[in-house]
Amino acid sequence: MPENLMFEAFTTSTAIVALAEIGDKTQLLAIVLAARFKRPLPIVLGILGATLANHFLAALLGATAAAFLDGQWFRFAIAVGFVAMGLWTLVPDKLDDSETPKPARFGAFLTTLVAFFIVEMGDKTQIATIALGARFNDALAVTAGTTLGMMIANVPAVVFGHELIKRVPLDMVRMIAAALLVATGVWLFVQTLGLW
Repeated sequence: MPENLMFEAFTTSTAIVALAEIGDKTQLLAIVLAARFKRPLPIVLGILGATLANHFLAALLGATAAAFLDGQWFRFAIAVGFVAMGLWTLVPDKLDDSETPKPARFGAFLTTLVAFFIVEMGDKTQIATIALGARFNDALAVTAGTTLGMMIANVPAVVFGHELIKRVPLDMVRMIAAALLVATGVWLFVQTLGLW
């Protein structure tokens, strides 16, 4: 893969996931875990481990699908997927009681690792990672970018918790993330048509 496309995969993945994660249920989970354990480092490391595993599998799935299903219709499907994720991003997330980890017997790191991995399953950032993997056909660059994006959004949430959420205009961040996802979808659609 050309170096400039790898860089584009990394930076696009970072930006999309960092913005899409603001106010997401996994970010809310990070705040809950920080309040419960009051030990930021093991929580941050648990988030990092869970995100690396989850997003690598997601990006690999997307890249593998792209390799087997490469064709104009598949690129159109990815473009539509980005637009749909952009619209989904406008819907605020809530953390259900069933997703909140029970009192921990295994410590902050292992509880965070398992809870974060599970809650991220089917989440919009995981779906975005699959689409990014399919778009760029580079599981490693996409995983690195989406993981960095998750850490950009979640480390401050772990450290500053509810104070950060109170000060960040979540509706504005959701609109920016949605616009970025929709723009990516439209750009991919136009590119697939050969107009760019």
